[in-house]
Amino acid sequence: MEGELGVSLPADYKELYEVFGGGVFSDSVYFLGRDEGLPFDFLTQWRVSLSVDQDSKLGDVSAVEPYAIYAPGGKGLVSWGSTEWADEYFWLIDAERPGHYPVLARADDVGAWHRYDMSTSEFLYRVLTDADFQPFGIAQYDLGTTFERGSSDDE
Repeated sequence: MEGELGVSLPADYKELYEVFGGGVFSDSVYFLGRDEGLPFDFLTQWRVSLSVDQDSKLGDVSAVEPYAIYAPGGKGLVSWGSTEWADEYFWLIDAERPGHYPVLARADDVGAWHRYDMSTSEFLYRVLTDADFQPFGIAQYDLGTTFERGSSDDE
């Protein structure tokens, strides 16, 4: 994944992926990985987003305004997770600032951007366990603490 992106991914994301792979936490939070079927494939999702973002037929408007999808060597967003409620989780990656991965998130696909200067694992932990982590916390819904690994059967 890093070879195609041309940049290292956050160390804690790689640890999470090593333990869990791609799949779904608490039946609602999607975590992207590799080779777990199309819905959970990190690179497939990034390639599609980049292609749409750079398609001149769609004009200069980006689906992630005021940002753009990350292109190798540049600066932009890379999705690593989402929810069934259309919340989206990204890193803001800047090839000139390796090792710096703020989390940018928005609710409902077109909501305001929220920036979190925390690790991927801390953000995910807060989403899953902190009911006061608004607008993204899901603990108040009592969905349980489950993880279902994605599979190639999902395609």
